[in-house]
Amino acid sequence: MLSVIRLHLPSEIPIVGCELTPYVLVRRPDKTPATEDVPESAPLEGYYLRYRWYRVQSDKKVTSCSVHPTEQATLQCVFCSKRRALVAKSYHCSPKCFTDAWQHHRTLHERAAAENGNEEDELARYNSTGSGTLAGSLSGSMSNLNLSNNNGPAPFYPSNITQKNGGETLIEVGGCKTYTPTADDVGYVLKFECVVANAETKQFVGHPSTILTSRVIPAPSPSPRRLIPVNGADVMGHLDHDGRIQSAGSFTVLSYNILSDTSASSDLYSYCPPWALSWPYRRQNLLREIVGYRADVVCLQEVQSDHFHEIFAPELDKHGYQALYKRKTNEVLSGSTSAIDGCATFFRRDRFSHVKKYDVEFNKAAQSLTEALIPPTQKRTALNRLVKDNIALIVVLEAKFGNQPADPSGKRQLICVANTHVNVQQELKDVKLWQVHTLLKGLEKIAASADIPMLVCGDFNTLPGSAPHSLLVMGKVDTLHPDLGVDPLGILRPHTKLTHQLPLVSAYSSFVRMGMGLGLEQHRRRMDPNTNEPLFTNCTRDFLGTHDYIFYTADTLMVESLLELLDEDGLRKDTALPSPEWSSNHIALLAEFRCMPRTRR
Repeated sequence: MLSVIRLHLPSEIPIVGCELTPYVLVRRPDKTPATEDVPESAPLEGYYLRYRWYRVQSDKKVTSCSVHPTEQATLQCVFCSKRRALVAKSYHCSPKCFTDAWQHHRTLHERAAAENGNEEDELARYNSTGSGTLAGSLSGSMSNLNLSNNNGPAPFYPSNITQKNGGETLIEVGGCKTYTPTADDVGYVLKFECVVANAETKQFVGHPSTILTSRVIPAPSPSPRRLIPVNGADVMGHLDHDGRIQSAGSFTVLSYNILSDTSASSDLYSYCPPWALSWPYRRQNLLREIVGYRADVVCLQEVQSDHFHEIFAPELDKHGYQALYKRKTNEVLSGSTSAIDGCATFFRRDRFSHVKKYDVEFNKAAQSLTEALIPPTQKRTALNRLVKDNIALIVVLEAKFGNQPADPSGKRQLICVANTHVNVQQELKDVKLWQVHTLLKGLEKIAASADIPMLVCGDFNTLPGSAPHSLLVMGKVDTLHPDLGVDPLGILRPHTKLTHQLPLVSAYSSFVRMGMGLGLEQHRRRMDPNTNEPLFTNCTRDFLGTHDYIFYTADTLMVESLLELLDEDGLRKDTALPSPEWSSNHIALLAEFRCMPRTRR
């Protein structure tokens, strides 16, 4: 007869919005173990598995810390508690937790006051409160704490959150094997029950097998990042019909390495809580973040093939996006090709139409190069070094902007968008430079055939000032650049060939190049003045630096605004990627552009 051997939950902590699908091991009537479901609609020799999910309801509901959601909150910010939009961010597990996050938390107060001018006096009172007022507001052992710091006034907190003892009640919340926790479950334990039932009588056979979860936590969400104008135009543009902040005739481009599930291993990110690394959580968070940017063009890197077809393409289709994809080649990788990642480019159908797609496979270019330049005895060595499966996806789009000024020539407004992920191995400096040079020569051919603005987006796995970065923004590489010393195959010689004619500029350099004012100074502090690039776009325990870029042709496009950068002081590298509210070790970059009037014919 059918029987249950073992139950197991894949995630130690349930999160609102993330599916819970237990592992159920059963023994079939023939005594063999199996994990296949046996639903009531397809019983096995007259028996099936019945599932139930319960919320263990009691008056012991626990409020979670908004910074460390696995910890119980003990303090609440008075200012945030009085504003519905900020309540979820108001809870903290300790005074230290709050003071560590104060620089970031204070911006929530500032934005709330900016959106509601009559609260400015109250904001000033809370933000200027001294440590004496704070200490008096805390109870018990916390009353002697001094939370002042050198970075600004001390935060204001009320008394502790208290708990009461009481009984328990099981409330049925689901009748399927899979359950998705809701906001009503936050703070409560869930109970999963599986029992064998008779298909005719519906009676249970034996005792139910059960398992309890940890307390459900809310899904952390990042504080909104604003588009910051950089050209002195209308401060924040205007809201279009679906709420996007955008100037007339402009378009936005997002570039984001979302960190593939196969790369998000606990070995590489041991400092992250397992629930923050789990794909169900990251999938939900990534979709919410990407859709929330409402970009007209979205360039994603490290998108697994199965995730593209099963999740990103259909989900973004619901929001009006058409999808294009190029998977990495698999000469090196083995196993299931569905787990191989690649580059995905999405564009809003109401803003653009698809004209042409080019797939760039650096492996094919490597084979052609070795055939032409490498002696037969060195070809195997050359291919082992050059064949790394990296690719680029180039898409030509036609703009459908109803508010674009009419072009007197009557030509269509085309835009070329390149999306790439360059080789990650830092010791292969020659391979990185060769891949970037190969991509640029391909883009030059497209530019020669059409008067077309170009955008080059992606994870280049190279720091500002490196040879690939210099090639991109300077159009050449200094012959004395130290990166050129790594060239065992001689593929970079002569160095004078490492050039291109595209007038590329890094979009985020606008934060440094533009004039003062418009609140740009705080964003300049997040830029490296020596390279005119962000201080970081990639954050792990052992690395903080810039690998991600959006480049554009400065003779055809103008930067209108940029998505604000993160502040290094606000990172919590000891908890997640860089914190549980973010779902990748990279941060998203987004720029708003306007096409310049054509001057070349």
